[in-house]
Amino acid sequence: MFSPFEVIETIKMIQEENLDIRTITMGISLRNCCHPSGDAARIKMYDKITSLARNLVRVGEEIEREYGIPIINKRIAVTPISLVAESSEEENYVKFAAIMDQAAEAVGVNFIGGFSALVHKGYTGGDRRLIASIPEALSTTKKVCASVNVATTKAGINMDAVREMGSCVKETARLTAAGGGLGCCKLVVFANVPEDNPFMAGAFHGIGEPECVINVGVSGPGVVKSALEKVKGADFGTVSETIKKTAFKITRMGQLVAQEASRRLGVPFGIVDLSLAPTPAIGDSVAHILEEMGLEKCGAPGTIAALALLNDAVKKGGTMASSYVGGLSGAFIPVSEDAGMIDAVGRGALTIEKLEAMTSVCSVGLDMIVVPGSTSASTIAAIIADEAAIGVINNKTTAVRIIPAPGKEVGDLVEFGGLLGSGPVMPVSQYGCEEFIGRGGRIPAPIQSLRN
Repeated sequence: MFSPFEVIETIKMIQEENLDIRTITMGISLRNCCHPSGDAARIKMYDKITSLARNLVRVGEEIEREYGIPIINKRIAVTPISLVAESSEEENYVKFAAIMDQAAEAVGVNFIGGFSALVHKGYTGGDRRLIASIPEALSTTKKVCASVNVATTKAGINMDAVREMGSCVKETARLTAAGGGLGCCKLVVFANVPEDNPFMAGAFHGIGEPECVINVGVSGPGVVKSALEKVKGADFGTVSETIKKTAFKITRMGQLVAQEASRRLGVPFGIVDLSLAPTPAIGDSVAHILEEMGLEKCGAPGTIAALALLNDAVKKGGTMASSYVGGLSGAFIPVSEDAGMIDAVGRGALTIEKLEAMTSVCSVGLDMIVVPGSTSASTIAAIIADEAAIGVINNKTTAVRIIPAPGKEVGDLVEFGGLLGSGPVMPVSQYGCEEFIGRGGRIPAPIQSLRN
């Protein structure tokens, strides 16, 4: 139970410091929806999703009203569709994306994730068909999110898949050019993907997960920044301790909401993901936390050390508050969704190369990066390969969500709306990498993968 002081403190965090539950995500297994007939499989998918998630939005809204805690998104994650659809005889999986979209619309959730494939060691026929379907699927649906895992520390990097995803991103941008390449905002390429992630666009329901589960994603960059303002000038031990205590309080709130949602929906509680996921709102920025530590601007020398401290302290505090912390817990650094990051890019303090270095210590990777529409598929693939290498060597999750905005050049600003914000177009290296990407094959797993 919360003490009266904790209740008052939490109310202040919500009203003044942008504390929220970023998402309640219901994971749903669709493994029993496989069928040789695509039409039959889709009927089973729709019926199962709409049955299990029919009360998800209502329950989320009830908890919001009763506890006064904002719950920004209600979402669904399903079994990777490549595993479900390949039992059918269909060559194109766009209809599977369409039925996911219809089910999401029917129950009123914001997004549905799981138009996904896991190809870190190679392809099945279903994997190939799903990846080929991604551009059309994301251009013809509103709520469907897609992800592809191309690497793991155990398997190495599937460079054939990396090359294909470069072309997939380019084609998705082309088909959604009217929205600035909006489809790419719903597509993420992973290394070491977690199977209990409640955040989009990478959420899917892993094969080791139960039939149905509730995962909650908590945020609160503004709360952490406010806490650090009270210890201005203190040493880094004090900074770390302050962040840990703050993360503990935030996670406690997330656990409360997760367990209450689990009880009301009659669905097992999975994990709390304590990720400092920023928004375009003023006062809700991870970049501003780093600057509160003493950096003139995010991207200055010292940024990686500051981010490493932040990420570690957040995880330590969250782990002490809940026995089931998972997903991508830590700090996110999406450019378009973080007002401080956008400002740092605009001032020339933050580059893609610096962001790549930061991803070695943050929770995810290059997230919501807008680049010129003329950027080649091979360059995008090489950026994906670089991030995958960071993840594989460091045995951590990394990802790329990159938007080659059609018709846009460096310095332009692309508006995506809502939590996606607006992305400044960032320069990329003009030196080519076609021959490197064209080699294909698999980059072997590093020696530290031999742990068993």
